[in-house]
Amino acid sequence: MSPHPARAVLDDLPDGVVLAGGDGLVRLVSAPAARMLGIDADEAPGRPLPDVLRLQDREGASWCACNTPYEGLATRTAVPEQPWLLPDGSEVLVAARIHRTSLRDPVDRVAVTLRSGRGRARLDRERSDLVATVAHELRSPLTGVKGFVQALLNRWDKLNDDQKKLMLTTVSSDSDRLSRLIAELLDVARIDTGRLQLYPRPTDVATIVGRVVTSVQAATSRPVVLEEPGDLPDVLADPDKLSQVVTNLVENAVRHGDGTVRVHLEAVAPGGAEAGVAVRVTVDDEGEGIPEELRRRVFTKFWKSGARGGSGLGMYIVGGLTRAHGGSVTIADAPGGGARVQVTWPVGPEA
Repeated sequence: MSPHPARAVLDDLPDGVVLAGGDGLVRLVSAPAARMLGIDADEAPGRPLPDVLRLQDREGASWCACNTPYEGLATRTAVPEQPWLLPDGSEVLVAARIHRTSLRDPVDRVAVTLRSGRGRARLDRERSDLVATVAHELRSPLTGVKGFVQALLNRWDKLNDDQKKLMLTTVSSDSDRLSRLIAELLDVARIDTGRLQLYPRPTDVATIVGRVVTSVQAATSRPVVLEEPGDLPDVLADPDKLSQVVTNLVENAVRHGDGTVRVHLEAVAPGGAEAGVAVRVTVDDEGEGIPEELRRRVFTKFWKSGARGGSGLGMYIVGGLTRAHGGSVTIADAPGGGARVQVTWPVGPEA
């Protein structure tokens, strides 16, 4: 039997394809599908579809018996993707398209695709890693909250006011950490699904950056220096999101860098004077820096470097929020060693 004219094209696809006619006999099996099914692609045409498509579920039922592609309502056009087992026991994801000339006519042909289940397994592993990471990050502050609350309940009369105040301060700090992690997870979900809500308005960058630097300075012994800017135009931004971006940048520099953290503001024209003005926020540290080959990975979810903690979501959120405002973020080497992260925020016409 001469090869099907579409065979050469289908053989180049990563997924396997099995085509059957309205009579239930196979017309074509692509090379990837033949390898998966353990058959000879040249000998498959003319054989019944159930004999070629040897797929079973974990109870031993066959794909054709369960999905009956030649039966059912005339409006039925597809079989959704499902996991099935190949003859060698490995998993494959199978979907089908059911074709009719019209609703009054019987099934004309059935096209079945087979895709390796490795991608699904990798996705399952990534989801498991996500759950494990989130559980670990939530458990740490939650353990502190539970422990101090239990101590206060059990020993209230034996504790002096200073001890009670210290415990309650720690509980408040851990609660803030929990709230922030939950907010980060919600922001990640909104960025991923395109449902991020922004409320931009003319915003004074210097004021917001100054508040962030003051807040971080109060929580660390590391020096954090804000280089006073000159006159800066207002940017068009959601103030809460801009504050979140700057907070993540400065806290990351404190957590992962060394020495003094320097924050600098300046007005720039990233696309030339005719393209308008933007405000650039530069955060430098004096640590080991970030190797050039790793810089793109910094903006992926749950990326961490070293053993200094963190959820691994900060820079992913920085990238997502900055791009949502039409800005950009880059990583380079700081002049004194360490990492330099620059966020360029456009000035909107209303500003």
